[in-house]
Amino acid sequence: MKNFPTKFHPHSQYHRTQESQNQETEAIEEQEEEKARCEWDFSLTTIVSSGGGDNISTPAISDALGVIEFDQTNSIIATGGIARKIRVYKLQSLLPHENTGQDQGSGDYDGVVMEYDLERRIPIFERDEHGGRRVWSVDYSHWDPVLGASGSDDGTMQMWDTRCESGECVATVQPSVGGSAVCCVEFNPFGGPIVAVGCADRNVYGYDIRMTIAPVFVLDGHRKTVTYIKFLDNVTLVSASIDGCLKLWNSDNSNVIRSYRGHVNNRNFVGLSVWRKGGLLGCGSENNKVFVYDKRWGDPIWIHESHPTGRDGCGGGLVSSVCWRQVEEDQCTLVTGGSDGGLQVFQGKRKASIAS
Repeated sequence: MKNFPTKFHPHSQYHRTQESQNQETEAIEEQEEEKARCEWDFSLTTIVSSGGGDNISTPAISDALGVIEFDQTNSIIATGGIARKIRVYKLQSLLPHENTGQDQGSGDYDGVVMEYDLERRIPIFERDEHGGRRVWSVDYSHWDPVLGASGSDDGTMQMWDTRCESGECVATVQPSVGGSAVCCVEFNPFGGPIVAVGCADRNVYGYDIRMTIAPVFVLDGHRKTVTYIKFLDNVTLVSASIDGCLKLWNSDNSNVIRSYRGHVNNRNFVGLSVWRKGGLLGCGSENNKVFVYDKRWGDPIWIHESHPTGRDGCGGGLVSSVCWRQVEEDQCTLVTGGSDGGLQVFQGKRKASIAS
């Protein structure tokens, strides 16, 4: 499980003015917003226990899960966690009725970024440019697929070209003047040269990778460390923070569109994922629950309590990672992981009255 000590920095007059404007906008939106409603029927279809003794024959997972990701075909799932192992699953092995040369990147607490050939199951690229400081996030560009980026405790985002045998970085960015940790990195998945970076100084920064001297936008509104940032579309982004809320942003004008509250998040990384075709946001919680929000409303539309699936079958725990499958429009798949090492797969269908 990932947690992060919060460190505050003095606000400038600009920050105070921008934050108060965002808060006023949010207050007006909350007054005018219609009541949230769930237009989906969700069900838990699969559990993979950390002890391997559940009702399916898939391999067991060890220890807390920190990340879950689908590959570009949306048919393979990779998970990583405290056990320092990457486990790869075919989705069809986890879904009872599913009829459906990969490379995978990872970063670790020792500050090393590695790339693996999944077919041969061997590392093919390794670099250590973060001075041994832990790496929180790794992503690849969709605009230039050989370009990757990593964010670290050392306060930098570093970009690197996997074709370079030496592994030297091609650009280094320090978003925060005070060198606050870079906790999340995401390239625009719709293409284009923008990469978004979330920092412990509570801001989100957007950079054009062709010229990283200064950010093209700064999103200021969270009160604590930004732990995740995701693109919902070319202009709209969703951020998560240990201030206990998600925020929807317009990057063109750096304004908050909406805030989402209900989950518990005061210290740990609990995951964030967006289902772009369905307009749904998913996140974990420190009370061991999964929360789903519709982008149109600030309250959750669906909550599921994840019962402990660890070796002792008891205790509290938290939901520490989530990931949506990016396919279809009237059906969805959400995969979640917990601090007990359990993996759960949920499927959702749009309600008949809504679909018709």
